[in-house]
Amino acid sequence: MHIRTAAAATFGSLALLTLLAPAAQADTHKGDTAFTSVTFSKTTVNVGTGAVQKLTVTATAKDNSGIKLMAGLKLVSSDGRLQYAKSSTCTRPTSTTMKCVWSYDLDPDGTDYFDLRNSSAGTWHLDVETAGYDGDFYTLDSSATMKIKRYAKLATTQATPEPVAKGKTLTVTGALTRADWNTNAYVGFAAQKVALQFKKSGSSTYTTVKTVTTDSAGKLKTTTTANASGTWRWHFAGTGTTSSATAAGDGVALK
Repeated sequence: MHIRTAAAATFGSLALLTLLAPAAQADTHKGDTAFTSVTFSKTTVNVGTGAVQKLTVTATAKDNSGIKLMAGLKLVSSDGRLQYAKSSTCTRPTSTTMKCVWSYDLDPDGTDYFDLRNSSAGTWHLDVETAGYDGDFYTLDSSATMKIKRYAKLATTQATPEPVAKGKTLTVTGALTRADWNTNAYVGFAAQKVALQFKKSGSSTYTTVKTVTTDSAGKLKTTTTANASGTWRWHFAGTGTTSSATAAGDGVALK
């Protein structure tokens, strides 16, 4: 569990704070103040149940009178929760610009209110304001976005029998799970379409043979005809809230 104090809410704090946020609004601005660049170290962050995932955001703003400050530093989740920067560093590359780098810790621990929750998976946006010395300003409310997804895993593919006679039936099994941020565990991902793929011996390319839907526990099972020696695997394309996943393959020879 992570112990945090009320001081975590202060600007420039080294702590991570999660709160409820208002709905996203359109960007607003006045005068010539503008963000000239906003970049994320990753446009998609896949978070499992163990290690904290790091995210860095870099923004540069410009105003002819000079930039007085950047404030806010919030990442806002799809369900309106806020995560403030764990740390921030700002420099002035020129007399009219300011460049800030913010670091965020995305924690799946699930033991306290401040950690990620399943409902927060999906599209997040940066919410930050910059102001010039002349009173002009620019507020990013919704235009700078990225995704934070629940990490998915596919168990190693199992194809039987091995070896198999040409033209005979193979039974292929597997299982799809994803991170549950509410319980800090991996759970079966039900009702998801997963591709069964095959790579013929000597080839470097997998081809989708069929699509199979996971059962209520996330398990996969299907049959197919063995026409050549090669490797079978499962591949999940992912969703808007869950990462893609590819299983380790199982090589099957003909006898």
